[in-house]
Amino acid sequence: MKIYSLKQVAVLLLLAGFAAACENIENKEDATPVVRVGEEVLTTNDLKKVLPDDVNHEDSAALADDYVNRWVRNKLFLRQAESNLTEEEKDVSQLLDEYRTSLLVNIYQQKMLEQKYSPLLSNEEIEKYYNEMQDNFTLQENIIRGLFLKLPLDAPNISEVRRWCRSADSEDLVQLDRYSAQHARMYHAFLDKWTPFQRINASLPEPVRNEEQFLQYNRYYEKADDKYRYFLVITDFMTIGNTAPLSYVEERIRAILLNKKRAEFINSLEKELYNEALQKKIINFY
Repeated sequence: MKIYSLKQVAVLLLLAGFAAACENIENKEDATPVVRVGEEVLTTNDLKKVLPDDVNHEDSAALADDYVNRWVRNKLFLRQAESNLTEEEKDVSQLLDEYRTSLLVNIYQQKMLEQKYSPLLSNEEIEKYYNEMQDNFTLQENIIRGLFLKLPLDAPNISEVRRWCRSADSEDLVQLDRYSAQHARMYHAFLDKWTPFQRINASLPEPVRNEEQFLQYNRYYEKADDKYRYFLVITDFMTIGNTAPLSYVEERIRAILLNKKRAEFINSLEKELYNEALQKKIINFY
């Protein structure tokens, strides 16, 4: 049984009463107080604004309790700051103005990006960047292509599974897919997608310590423990220190180029606003 703190009980009762008469309370200037620190008062109205609507009473009580605690601590620190700082130290008007300016500019830039900017990246741009910047795409992990299968020991037709795994025939892969959907505890087919070997290694019954040596000498791996049988087929691999294939870093390149294009768009927008302001004499140098 869940045990509430006294503060949570109080908050729950306040919230319950508040929810029952929500519309009436919203129309009142003074909502029911929850806690007071000096002259500052936290009310049920304040709590209602910060608590999610789609939570149960237990979660609501915990969230309310956490918010009340943080609110009290912040108000106590504020009182101490007001009492112990000099007037000069308490003058944060410039900082607030700079923060407001930065915040509004960022909101406006994001709005313009969403409304007027939909960058298109061609395969040629991605390939060009990859070819020019290959030194930045050195592999930091071993990667493989292939498939991984984990079966219960009592899974049927293991000889067929072995044949399908070793086969290069597409129909055999279809058969393996169908079989795995019914019997496999885990099945990953990544024949056309480079995958970090470490991700597969973590699922093996005995993780490989020397990954590079293992990859050099193993194309088909089968191992069993007291519950499962594991199959790993490696059709291709690349080791640490080599240049990553384009397909493996394509999304990373795409993100880099998109950020670059966004920055160029913002700079262009900034110049456009500046020139327009000069023409309209909004800017006047003295």
